[in-house]
Amino acid sequence: MAVKDNQKLLHEAIADYFEVAIVANNPTLCQLQTHEETHPGHGRIETRRCYLSTCLDTLPDGTRWKGLKSIGMVESERFINGEVSLERRHYICTLTDVKPFAQAARAHWGIENSLHWVLDVTFREDDSRIRTGYAPENFNVVRQLAINLLKKEPSKLSIKRKRFRAALSDQFRENVIFQPNFICACPGAA
Repeated sequence: MAVKDNQKLLHEAIADYFEVAIVANNPTLCQLQTHEETHPGHGRIETRRCYLSTCLDTLPDGTRWKGLKSIGMVESERFINGEVSLERRHYICTLTDVKPFAQAARAHWGIENSLHWVLDVTFREDDSRIRTGYAPENFNVVRQLAINLLKKEPSKLSIKRKRFRAALSDQFRENVIFQPNFICACPGAA
């Protein structure tokens, strides 16, 4: 599970731990495992360094997290057009080996990027002024249903273009909504 600023004390404790552990460069003392991957492509070179530690002594109220076995950090260093950027993300998890942790962290960001990016950019969810009652949750369900329907539509258009085309064309919109191969996985659906 990703740890962000909404868990301020936990986030600070994990960040501080890795700051000290990496500088100390003593894997046995810090129970620190490392894994590094380099991926060139799309006009950039990205190096991902993953760190995992089973030392939970420095966490505030570590017993609060059921099944917690380790803390992790992923450091992404990107070289794009001669510019270098560095991003660090922190995690708590139930894994005790760094390679599965690296795979899980990468998979998490794939999901984050594919779904949330579409919600933020295409559906402008962050700009929504819907705030009362169950309306935010209901509209989120509708947006996700729309994304699923648009993804199932067989043309090679982007989600954004499919959405725009559905807004302009009754026939296209009907094809998106009433696709013969779309199976609803909703509870109680036949």
